[in-house]
Amino acid sequence: MDVMAKTSTTTQGLRAAIERSGYYPALVAEAVEAAVGGEPIRSYLVHQETTFDQNEVRRHVTVLVLTDNRFIVSHTDEQAADSTSPTPYATTSTESVKLGRISSVVVSRVVANPEQYQPGTLPREVVLTIGWGAVSRIDLEPAACGDPNCEADHGYTGSSTADDLSLRVSEAGDGPDTVRQALAFAQAISEATADVTR
Repeated sequence: MDVMAKTSTTTQGLRAAIERSGYYPALVAEAVEAAVGGEPIRSYLVHQETTFDQNEVRRHVTVLVLTDNRFIVSHTDEQAADSTSPTPYATTSTESVKLGRISSVVVSRVVANPEQYQPGTLPREVVLTIGWGAVSRIDLEPAACGDPNCEADHGYTGSSTADDLSLRVSEAGDGPDTVRQALAFAQAISEATADVTR
């Protein structure tokens, strides 16, 4: 398959995945397509999530797109009517990150019965965490020494973690196809960031 045909197929696949999510597809697709521009799409992931907030059901969709040069993240949330708007509304945001800025790609897999695991078996859950330095989490705790009777102030110790995006998909909640797509996207972005650092 030539590059143009593959790009067209991938773009159509992304559009179809957005349509399947059923979450304001025209709005989401327009925002994502504007962010991607004319770049060929290497990989994508569409994840729709429903949460319950007291008596309200809230929906949210995240679209991740990998091009040859950028990682694009799109979030769309819906809001009920409130004091700022007499009608319900949705907010869509996109962020474009150069591949060279991505500092970490973490893929956590949860498998059942690990003693019976066979290569190629689909995990029951995948958590994809991607960091590029826009958001960091700092965990601090009081430092201590080995002396249980010491009352000196040893300052603080802690760690800083890049935590720009964390996305969880599960076979039970999202279906096996979404888990496969998440693994494929994770592999594609890992390979793309490795290529940039060479």
